[in-house]
Amino acid sequence: MKLLVTGGAGYIGSVVTRMLLDSGHDVTVLDDLRTGHREALAPEATHVDLPIHEAARVLTPDAGFEGVLHFAALIAAGESMVKPELYWDTNTIGSLALINAVRAARVPRMVFSSTAAVYGNPTELPIPETAVKAPTNTYGATKLAVDMALTSEAIAHDRAAVSLRYFNVAGAYLHGGRTIGERHDPETHLIPLALQVAAGKREKLQLFGDDYPTVDGTCVRDYIHVEDLARAHLLALTAAVPGQHRIYNLGNGSGFTVKQVIDVVREVTGHPVPVEVSPRREGDPVELVASSALAREELGWVPEKPTLRDMVGDAWAFYRDQVLGQR
Repeated sequence: MKLLVTGGAGYIGSVVTRMLLDSGHDVTVLDDLRTGHREALAPEATHVDLPIHEAARVLTPDAGFEGVLHFAALIAAGESMVKPELYWDTNTIGSLALINAVRAARVPRMVFSSTAAVYGNPTELPIPETAVKAPTNTYGATKLAVDMALTSEAIAHDRAAVSLRYFNVAGAYLHGGRTIGERHDPETHLIPLALQVAAGKREKLQLFGDDYPTVDGTCVRDYIHVEDLARAHLLALTAAVPGQHRIYNLGNGSGFTVKQVIDVVREVTGHPVPVEVSPRREGDPVELVASSALAREELGWVPEKPTLRDMVGDAWAFYRDQVLGQR
């Protein structure tokens, strides 16, 4: 198919772009490189340097696009609470502009990168797609608004839409001697931060709370390898049904504690990761674990790299190769 990928210079978007190209698709990447990285762009893809708000300049009725995969977004939950206007503008207004362009160009299918942040503090575990949606930050609220818009769009205009709600994404994609991985500025995710400490780029790792009612006192989170996540997008693209907006949670279904993650980083890297325990962060749920039963049943999706060793090992390979310049 001829496909448009928004945010294809970002972490997840660049891995999905690579897999789409390897599967024989014709891919155009729309990314203004505001938070993406030029070196993450697949050289075989056509790159258009435009903000998401101007997607209609690419998605013209005669362009022949058969699908859109939408990753472009701002993702820092903390920042979204102090600069909410940026998140409503990019994540929601920009996405609505994209949806309008998709409709005008008569593109039949769209896959949306949503988030587990729409659930807020969960009322049931593992979290099903039917769980109460009560985001606790602006980031989650902006994504939930787009999910709701896609439901209306699919019904009213017979569009095929799929939302994939991620939990914690980790790892890297090793392809043809090149690694594609996670690189944010500023970095807020646990595994990359722990790798920075292991590499001596950061003095210590802050651990927010060690008195939770879990096996070791630290929060439990569900992790998914970026490679498994990317495969789910390809499955969703072909499973999309006209007139329906399908929503799937993606995770391993069994969480890992923060201390377990740190221990695996130490094991993989062979380096100490000094930790400083800080007070709990307000609003941090004790446990976030996904039920991916629906994705397994309807998409046939099964994680192929479910262990922390897989995720941390690939993330460390990317960090040494692309960030430290070591092979």
